[in-house]
Amino acid sequence: MGGDTITITPEDSPHLSPSPTPSLLSMKFCKGALVNDEDGAVFREIPQETGQLSPASSDFEADQRRRRYTQVLLSYDELRTRLGSLREARNKILSYTPGAWIENARGKKLSDYDVPKTISFILIGPKGSGKSSLVNRISKVFEDDKFASERAQVTYNSSVGDGTYFLQEYMIPRDSNSFCLYDTRSLSDDSSDNINMIKHWITRGVRHGELVIRKSDSSNLRNRMKCKARDNGCQPGEVRMVNFCIFVVDGLAVLKSMEGDGVAEKQYNQIIKTVFNCPFLSFKDDKPVVIVTHGDLLPVTHRARIRIYLGELLGVPPVKQIFDIPENDDPENELVIVDMLRYCLEHADRNLLHKNSTRNKVFHLSILACIKVLIIVVGIAILSFKIHHVPIHRAPKSNPHVDWHAIRHLWLG
Repeated sequence: MGGDTITITPEDSPHLSPSPTPSLLSMKFCKGALVNDEDGAVFREIPQETGQLSPASSDFEADQRRRRYTQVLLSYDELRTRLGSLREARNKILSYTPGAWIENARGKKLSDYDVPKTISFILIGPKGSGKSSLVNRISKVFEDDKFASERAQVTYNSSVGDGTYFLQEYMIPRDSNSFCLYDTRSLSDDSSDNINMIKHWITRGVRHGELVIRKSDSSNLRNRMKCKARDNGCQPGEVRMVNFCIFVVDGLAVLKSMEGDGVAEKQYNQIIKTVFNCPFLSFKDDKPVVIVTHGDLLPVTHRARIRIYLGELLGVPPVKQIFDIPENDDPENELVIVDMLRYCLEHADRNLLHKNSTRNKVFHLSILACIKVLIIVVGIAILSFKIHHVPIHRAPKSNPHVDWHAIRHLWLG
């Protein structure tokens, strides 16, 4: 592969630990790609529109990617150095109450905000991304009983079962009402279906047990799920407004889509990009947090590569806003989960609306407008009723004049 190369030496990264990143020191960063002398290509040359470097990219861009890649790899080392703070970080989440982390800027107090009694997060992601498994892992981090049964039903075989057609609410922890996760129906291949589904949740709220049906669903599927809803007798719960979004993707599927040349292979990442950039998912221009699952099946170099790719694809920082949560329960993974929840809670509080915000003003103005329209409609109905029931006495033909005074008296009477 052509181009000047830069080799990372121990002096460049003195704090690197050899255990999680054994091949970092032998990597070379070229103008067009990142190369690994031992394991083969770590970055492939991908067209510029995907966010990856092309052979024509500048040395500055290559250097920026090298720095980002190094930062992501160092973040795995940093987790082990922070394990001593796991209990404290966990207790901070357990002691959280809605609005507790609001930044009191410009003299604003907690009472100046619309604070819900429960902060609500929705999990968004393609089928098989691991949303339900993530609920179980998050719940176990805050459960005293590590052998407690799993709360969310996981569809291990995507070809069978009904999936998550009903919204499922999970309080974290079980006996708390500070914040909850909503396991949602997976994304489809139809972007308009996905956008409409998300718009409904964000604008109208979510509630436990609500059946999620898309326009593209077949009549057979619709009937089957409606029958299942009746058989279960599930009564939808309280409507909650969404405070922040957690976007879940399968790291293996992302990697396959990155390396695939066909349209079908690239479709996964295209769906992710389209839905992630849906304006309804951003709160005050605050984009969702991203969770990468199934990383336990990949070497750390590939996991870092996926995070950098997603950061460029979605426009978010890979170290701060993309969390690698593999399928295991080791302390490092627990710390990542706690870090992720803290990020979500901080941003949910930050995005709470002031009671006198524009959105609230619009809401109240809309109510006043509806009341005015209602008064006008009722007034017109009354007028129509009176007009049709006014007894009009016809005058004799010899007297063509109408007694308007009498009619006016009846009308006003």
